[in-house]
Amino acid sequence: MIKAYLAGPDVFRPDALAWAEAARKQCYAAGVKALIPLDNDAYTAAGIYAHNVAMIRAADVVLANLNPFRGAEPDSGTCFEVGYALALGKPVFGYLAEAGCCAERVARWQGRPLDVRNDRRYDSGGQLVEDFGLPLNLMLAVPATLVQGGLGEALAACLSSLP
Repeated sequence: MIKAYLAGPDVFRPDALAWAEAARKQCYAAGVKALIPLDNDAYTAAGIYAHNVAMIRAADVVLANLNPFRGAEPDSGTCFEVGYALALGKPVFGYLAEAGCCAERVARWQGRPLDVRNDRRYDSGGQLVEDFGLPLNLMLAVPATLVQGGLGEALAACLSSLP
């Protein structure tokens, strides 16, 4: 049975324990053992970090919720976990509820169109918005396999990629 670390801000949901149990069952039904960050007794920042990176090292793959969290971009902790897994050579399957490019998401989040100067797009703070037509920043979108949908779609993509 392959082991999948479930990365994402789902641990912050009000129903996090119920979510974890449902996700565990969904993975198990697909023949995958879910490694979930909530499965630990650590209560300090250092303890949680050590536990999570140990689970990523023990995983065969990472399934990452890359939906916007507290803004237009994914959760920063999830981004770290994705990068860590990729650095270890582990495949990452990220999922997003909505299709579309990062520039469109930033415009929606700020509530107004991006400024366009010299064929480049800028946010309301004057910062250049990366516009490669990718759903996320290129540092996530290029090395990870991204799917539209949820955990089920990421699981399906993961399983279909196995030999």
